[in-house]
Amino acid sequence: MNNPGVTQKDIYLPQPATIKKQRLMNATELYIRLEMDKSSLEYCPGQFVEVSVAGFGEAPISISSSPSFQDGFELVIRRAGNVTKAIHSKNVGDKLGIRGPLGKGCYPVEESKGKDLIFICGGIGLVPQRSFINYVLDNRQDYGKVTVLLGTKCRNQRFFHSQITRWKYREDIRFLETIDEADDCWQGNVGVVSTLIPKVERELADSYVFICGPPVMFKFVLLALEESGVSKENIFVNLERRMKCGVGKCGHCQINDKYVCIDGPVFRYSELSDVPEAI
Repeated sequence: MNNPGVTQKDIYLPQPATIKKQRLMNATELYIRLEMDKSSLEYCPGQFVEVSVAGFGEAPISISSSPSFQDGFELVIRRAGNVTKAIHSKNVGDKLGIRGPLGKGCYPVEESKGKDLIFICGGIGLVPQRSFINYVLDNRQDYGKVTVLLGTKCRNQRFFHSQITRWKYREDIRFLETIDEADDCWQGNVGVVSTLIPKVERELADSYVFICGPPVMFKFVLLALEESGVSKENIFVNLERRMKCGVGKCGHCQINDKYVCIDGPVFRYSELSDVPEAI
């Protein structure tokens, strides 16, 4: 699959898209399925879009659907500021502005073929990783073993419940989940997501490992992978949380000579080993 990159003639001009489906998945996360009004959105796993609401501004949002998804594209938007609150107030049939797809640093779709893959997701870090996970599952014969490790702060913050349940019962994917805070109704693992890594330690050396989650998660996950002897060449990190304008103009996501929005947001960890402030 080719990386389509930024295909719009004017990267600063939002294009209209219509909300076709939406649902609140927990107290803060809103699922939205959109369709572009004038043309389809071609993207690769790891890319993002700038979502705008007239009078409020715009926010960078990771694409959560697989490129093989046929009914538009999917986003998950956390209510965290004025723009995202405005998006949460929209209804099916309303319009949003879309700039993108943006980002040249995608997940290594072609390079990963034939490899065993391990996805480590912390909370909302599942959202961008889901794009590649679902692409792999849609093209299952092209990839090796697939393992997903998911950690969430508490049971009430979990989302994509029905899909997670399907993953648990599929025979061609291994899914392990944990929550940070114990709950009387929770029968699974309790602890941060890095506590799941010893359960897959034997598979780590021969796998590509993909990480996305809150900043505090990266330090402990990367340390656990280092202790397990995983090569930095085989680790990919998604730094989508740092972005703002999406086109390298505001400097908000600049890390030395790299811009997360145009060089990333997915980076091979070896590319960042001399940039400790990146993680």
